[in-house]
Amino acid sequence: MKITNILVVEDERITAKDIKNSLEKAGYNVPAMVATGEDAIQFTDENRPDLVIMDIKLEGNIDGIDAAETIRSKFSIPVIYLTSYSDKNTIERARSTHPSAFILKEPFGFLHKLFEEGELLSAIDIILYRNNEENTLKNHEKLISSVLKTISDGVVITDLNGRIKFLNIAAENLTGHLEQDLIGKNLMEIMPGINLKKETPDKSDLVDLFDGKCLLKSKNNEYISIDGTTTPLIDEKDNNSGIIIIFRDTI
Repeated sequence: MKITNILVVEDERITAKDIKNSLEKAGYNVPAMVATGEDAIQFTDENRPDLVIMDIKLEGNIDGIDAAETIRSKFSIPVIYLTSYSDKNTIERARSTHPSAFILKEPFGFLHKLFEEGELLSAIDIILYRNNEENTLKNHEKLISSVLKTISDGVVITDLNGRIKFLNIAAENLTGHLEQDLIGKNLMEIMPGINLKKETPDKSDLVDLFDGKCLLKSKNNEYISIDGTTTPLIDEKDNNSGIIIIFRDTI
């Protein structure tokens, strides 16, 4: 079983040592304790720990929030903030760089230095689990996107309001539009004959959008006869979150 490596970033040596001892007693490995944001970024770049425990207030040009933002954006490594400060501006700034953070008394992401050992270990378990779930979902989405981009039929994915979220290469070729040009636009712009049964997103039902054949409007305002199928886009909570349209020209 892989041992979880946790980097401790804390400029108070005694606090850092206490955290290290607690983590190692719980079975985690602490490969290093560093005292500055610059060292935290460098160590993360060279060693890629599984998690970083980061004191917000650090000496040097980069404080803990700036260091955490760099670590999360460049290396996709989760961070638990550690601080003895609780002023509103600091909390809001930390929240903006930590999309999974729950502040102070909430489950994870932000711990006051007067924490109990159990609080720290619980926060680690939750944030590692959440990070693993997020990575699994991202990898799944990348795989699905890669598959959809390579199939010969055109594929368009919309939300429940008909706003376009995805276009594969075959759909780009048929419409003459690049994916980035259509993202966020209404499906009616390229399939003017297709409508959702209901307009409200929370009540929208998937219907047979292709009644026989349909017309596709190209970038040059030419109309192409197409045929296809529709299927609901089901999210991780088993809710219908949009529509997948698979189509081909009938020529």
